[in-house]
Amino acid sequence: MSDPTPVFDDLREESEELDRLVAELSPERWASATPAPRWTVAHQIAHLAWTDQSALLSVTDADGFRALVEKALASADTFVDDGAEEGAQLPPAELLARWRAGRAALDGALRAAPPGARFPWYGPPMSAASVATGRLMETWAHGQDVADTLGVVRAPTDRLRHVVHIGVRARDFAFAARGLQAPADPFRVEVLAPSGDTWAHGPEDAAQRVTGPALDFCLLVTQRAHRADLAVRAEGPDADRWLDIAQAFAGPPGAGRTPKGAGE
Repeated sequence: MSDPTPVFDDLREESEELDRLVAELSPERWASATPAPRWTVAHQIAHLAWTDQSALLSVTDADGFRALVEKALASADTFVDDGAEEGAQLPPAELLARWRAGRAALDGALRAAPPGARFPWYGPPMSAASVATGRLMETWAHGQDVADTLGVVRAPTDRLRHVVHIGVRARDFAFAARGLQAPADPFRVEVLAPSGDTWAHGPEDAAQRVTGPALDFCLLVTQRAHRADLAVRAEGPDADRWLDIAQAFAGPPGAGRTPKGAGE
């Protein structure tokens, strides 16, 4: 079993980077609209705080988490927005403190988890490393919404490898979420890391291939940019179809982003 410490460390660093973006914002900037419909910067951070708390409950209180899932099922269409809305009503300083405390508690719980332990989630149970990977993906994606809102261009880091991993692993889910049959054969995915390395997934001789910068692939699978604006390329009809529907997140398909210049 590989050491999960690196993904825990990467999650902490990803969260701290986003923290630095919002820590000194005025209340007016916290209320700025982000690319996500009806969500402000405060909603973005509130969602992360809410999901961190859900993950903490999963790791430390399985019965409490099951009760949370039952509550979610009773309001499946709104529970994510409801959680973000509740937190977004807090004063920014209180919301920031809640997010910091929650992610610190989750970090401690994940590091203390017994090797091999698996924890319940809204889908299949997950290891501590998988919980952290999912939290990093969400932190990076919602951080992108915040950065776009503030006009900040973030320098990509090799922490993106975790987002790439989830994006590749979620291929079949993306098809299923749209009622489509997933391709039977694996794809080859080769992306260029910020460090210059190549991250590869899938057999080298696969007929269906996806290539491009890791950053662009991550923007695609988190639906933070439209495919037309990214340098991600597909070889083969199944891979091409996947790039139109890819999503690294659980739940129903998102609306995605419109291409730059649309409507001009």
